[in-house]
Amino acid sequence: MPNSTAHRLASFAEKLLGGQLPVGLRTWDGTRVGPVDAPTVVLRNRRALRRLLYAPGELGLARAYVTGDLDVEGDLADGFRRIWALTRSGELKRAKFGPREWAEAVRLAAALGVVGPPPKPPAEEARLTGKLHSLLRDKSAIAHHYDLSNAFYQLLMDESMAYSSAYFTSESQSLEQAQHDKLEMICRKLGLRPGMRLLDIGCGWGSLLVHAAKHHGVHAVGITLSAEQLQHIRARLAQHDLEDRVEVRRQDYRELPDAPFDAVASIEMGEHVGEVNYPAYAATLHKMVKPGGRVLIQQMSRGNVAPGGGAFIERYIAPDMTMRPVGRTVDHLETAGLEVRDVHAMREHYVWTVRAWADTLEENWADVVALIGETGARVWRLYLVGGALAFEENRMGVDQILSVRPDEHGRSGMPATREWC
Repeated sequence: MPNSTAHRLASFAEKLLGGQLPVGLRTWDGTRVGPVDAPTVVLRNRRALRRLLYAPGELGLARAYVTGDLDVEGDLADGFRRIWALTRSGELKRAKFGPREWAEAVRLAAALGVVGPPPKPPAEEARLTGKLHSLLRDKSAIAHHYDLSNAFYQLLMDESMAYSSAYFTSESQSLEQAQHDKLEMICRKLGLRPGMRLLDIGCGWGSLLVHAAKHHGVHAVGITLSAEQLQHIRARLAQHDLEDRVEVRRQDYRELPDAPFDAVASIEMGEHVGEVNYPAYAATLHKMVKPGGRVLIQQMSRGNVAPGGGAFIERYIAPDMTMRPVGRTVDHLETAGLEVRDVHAMREHYVWTVRAWADTLEENWADVVALIGETGARVWRLYLVGGALAFEENRMGVDQILSVRPDEHGRSGMPATREWC
C-alpha cells in the first residue's frame, strides 16, 4: 500500500534519516511498514505526530510515548539498540530540519489531518524558574525527582534504598547484596573506624548513613534537599535506634558550616551541581574534611555531547543535571586541593543495577501506576530502558573517585596500595 499513512510517514522519515527504518511503523489506520522481525512503533492517533511536529526529535518522541499517543510493540530496548547501532555505523544520518524539510513536513501533516494547535506537554514535565543552580531552583529540581513518592522508591529499590549504582561480584548476584557490597566498599575506601565522623553530602534515603553507623560505628551527618528523603531517613534512624549517632538535615552543600569531618562521601549528587558551581562544590569537599581525611564521590560521567543527558532526562528526570568526562571532574577536585588517589570505573555495574530496577518496575506495574499514574510509570519505563543501554554502550559511565586532603607537609596518611580490594 504505497499511499498508506504508514508508507507516507516512513518515506518522509527515511528521507530525513538517510536510510531505511530499523523498526516497524504502524499508524492509527492499521497500516504497517518496516521489518517484520523488529519492534513496531505504533502511532495511536494524529496527536502523536502533532507532538513531533511541534517538538521534533527526542522531546517530541518522549512526550508522545509517556502520554500513550505513541507506543512500542515488542522489546523497547531492542528498538533503541537497533536505532543507535545504525546511527553509530553512519547508516542513519542525524535528521536535519531545514526550511525545505519543514515545508514538506507541514504539507504531509496537512494531508494527514495532523495540523492543529500544539498539544499540552504532560504534567510530569519539569517547569523550573529562577537563576540556574540558585538555592531555590536547585531545591525545586531535586523536589521534581526525589519527592515523587517514597512509596514508589521503596517499591523500586531494595531494602537499603540505595539509589545509585551497585557493585556486583557476579552478574547473577542479587541487587540487595550488590548494594550492600557497594556500601561496604565505600566504607573501606574511606577507612571508617568506630568513633569517626562522616559527612554524606546528598545522602539520598540514608543508605550509607545507616550502613556506616551500624557496621562501622561512625557518627554521621547527612544533608539532602528533598523533604521526602528527610522524612524517610528520620523514620529509618528511629527504626534502627541510630538517632543519637546520625543527624540528617535539609540543607544545601553551600550552607554547610566550617566543621571538618574525618571522612566525606557524596554519592551521585555531583551531577546536580552544575558546571559553573562545581569548583565551589569541590572546595566544599576539601573544606569539610580534616587534613589527612578521605573524600569519596561516586558520579556519572558523559562526553561533551548532551552533557545534561538529553532533552528527555532534562525535562522529565533530572532538570539542570550536568555530567562531564571523568577527567574534568578529577581536574576540579585537584584544583580544590584534593589529591586524587584512585578512580574506579563501574560502568557495567550500572547496567545490571538499572536492569534490576527495570525488572522490578515491570513486575509491579499495576502498583507503580497506582502510586504515580500511567504517565509517570511510562516515564520511568523509558528512563530505565534508555539508561541501561546508555551505560551498556559506553555513552555514559559511572566512577568512584577517592581523594585525600594532604596535611600542611603534603602527607596523605594513605597506604600506597588498595587496601579495600
